[in-house]
Amino acid sequence: MSQHASRLGGLRGRSHVPFGTPSHQRLRRIPRRPRRIAMLSVHTSPLHQPGTGDAGGMNVYIVELAKRLAAIDIEVEIFTRATTAALPPAVEFAPGVLVRHVDAGPYEGLAKEDLPAQLCAFTHGVMQAWAGHRPGHYDLVHSHYWLSGHVGWLAAERWGVPLVHAMHTMAKVKNAALAEGDTPEPAARVIGEQQIVRAADRLIANTDEEAGELARHYEAARELVAVVHPGVNLDRFRPADGRAAARARLGLPADALIPLFAGRIQPLKAPDILLHAVAHLLEEDPSLRERIVVPVVGGPSGSGLAKPEGLHKLAARLGICDVVRFRPPCAQDELADWYRAASVLVMPSYSESFGLVAIEAQACGTPVVAASVGGLPVAVRDGVSGTLIHGHDPADYARALGPFAAEPERADRMGAAAARHAESFGWDTAAAATAEVYTEAMRERRRLRSGHG
Repeated sequence: MSQHASRLGGLRGRSHVPFGTPSHQRLRRIPRRPRRIAMLSVHTSPLHQPGTGDAGGMNVYIVELAKRLAAIDIEVEIFTRATTAALPPAVEFAPGVLVRHVDAGPYEGLAKEDLPAQLCAFTHGVMQAWAGHRPGHYDLVHSHYWLSGHVGWLAAERWGVPLVHAMHTMAKVKNAALAEGDTPEPAARVIGEQQIVRAADRLIANTDEEAGELARHYEAARELVAVVHPGVNLDRFRPADGRAAARARLGLPADALIPLFAGRIQPLKAPDILLHAVAHLLEEDPSLRERIVVPVVGGPSGSGLAKPEGLHKLAARLGICDVVRFRPPCAQDELADWYRAASVLVMPSYSESFGLVAIEAQACGTPVVAASVGGLPVAVRDGVSGTLIHGHDPADYARALGPFAAEPERADRMGAAAARHAESFGWDTAAAATAEVYTEAMRERRRLRSGHG
């Protein structure tokens, strides 16, 4: 969209402008941005702590995107499942952002795998909230993850508004790169995702790679897929007062090699590969044991809940319990300190739609060693802000970590490049691009209604 069209995006009307139309008519026909959208996040609330249960990068994505959309005058109402009776029906999360809690199934003890059976109840709650408003209250539905997509499909049809959907992860992609012992995504999810791809007016992909996967695995029409890179909160995640100060606050040795894992503990994220890599390092250089600390910050999630103690037992079997420090999920400000304190963040994931953790760490001035999967080749600039590794052999990760042990200044040198790289991933840019996707979806819907399709 041109800058002229962007400035006039708040004006109502169709986008089709015949040549020679008087200027005052052309202004009325410029497509407008939505005034208010319904954002759906069935299985995880933006109020939940990332790194716990099913809360992770998607929670951060929804929170930051909603706040930035509100800042450009697009109100956001986020519908999510109520997980405790103590929650009020609606909470103002930020100016222009309302979180609505929908009763759907028992408050506690309901696994994500059981949620498809609650989609009817959740949809009923969304429709009840909508019924209390005048027609046209929502201009558009933006659903996140396939469970929300099914609710969004029905809501958008009922309200006569466009559906924009973000997959975040895809069953076919995850099943093609399963970690050893992990559980495949069920056929019901694959079918559900195929239905959503056909129903959505627009699909938002994090990267060109994800857009290609949508086309390749789900036959998505490429012209309906928009690529919008997620952002990072550059006010929170920044180098600040540096590595030494962060280590002092966290009680970490000032001169240690600190390879950090941060995220949900489950086979998909592969924290076990980091532990095996550390065991390799210590076998090659036993003296390193005196100056290495390996923080694992996060909690069991998803299929990792089947063996929540599994990583602790692995550390014991490998004989590295003395260097590994398990820490529970923490607030974002403390997480930023963990990033700053680390020599390097390690992300050996089998699948990542983008990898927000990698951008957050780099924004704090910390380089990344990551698997070359999904969106990580976009998030990490190989050889500059970090190192990308093909495959999941712990020995390869040990070789990538070795230079950080041999040259402590490497963390500072690559960390400075990492911080510069992360500066291009601001949420304001992501929100503006997302707003353009909304505008295009609304314009296309009006064009088809007007008979120009």
